[in-house]
Formats: sequence, C-alpha cells, structure tokens
Amino acid sequence: MAHGDITHIDIPVTDLAAAQGFYSTLFGWQISAPPGFEDYPMWRAPNQISGGGLAPRDGEFTQPRSYVEVDEIDDTLALVVANGGTVTRPKSEITPTSWWAAFRDPDGNDVGLYQGITEV
Repeated sequence: MAHGDITHIDIPVTDLAAAQGFYSTLFGWQISAPPGFEDYPMWRAPNQISGGGLAPRDGEFTQPRSYVEVDEIDDTLALVVANGGTVTRPKSEITPTSWWAAFRDPDGNDVGLYQGITEV
C-alpha cells in the first residue's frame, strides 16, 4: 500500500456473531478473527482485495469508517489540526509494526488513518 490508499473499512456493530452471519450471507465475505484480535473479526470480500473489520459500536463510533494509509500518522494528524480538523483517536499501536488513529474533518466526517511497516 502507498500513502493515500484506502486500506480497509470498519463497520460498527452491536452483536459481532449476528453481524458475521449477516455480512457473510449478504455479500459472501469471509469473516474470521485473527489470533489476539478475537473481538475484531476481519472481513475479506470475494475479490480478496477489499476488507475491513466488524468493530464494537460505542458512543463515538456509530458509522462506518474508512482508513487511509499514510507514511507517518503523527505528521498527518498535525496537518489535520492545522487545517481545521479534530483528532478523535490518537495514534495507537495495533502491532509492533502498525498503528492507527482517527480524525474528524471540518465537515464532520470520521476518517481513520493506518501506518504500517511492510518490510522489516
């Protein structure tokens, strides 16, 4: 992935098992939770390219959120703030080589950021 690519989409749900059944039946998505992320089942579309996760709905996370790959989350969040956006989730570790964050743009849209190291 490159800076600016859409990496995945999270869908907020209240019942993970029911959502897994719904989306796998509706779209033919393969859905499974990776080891260590049992509360975050990941989905993959039949094209084997598109994907994302089913995440627990909370007071802040109520609508689907697209994630954009960036070279450096800290730099991107600084640009968000400098250009009138608001950081809603600070940079957080997913694994030792990947991180995520979220922001709200000046129009109120919730967007996620993803930074990962693919080569070690």
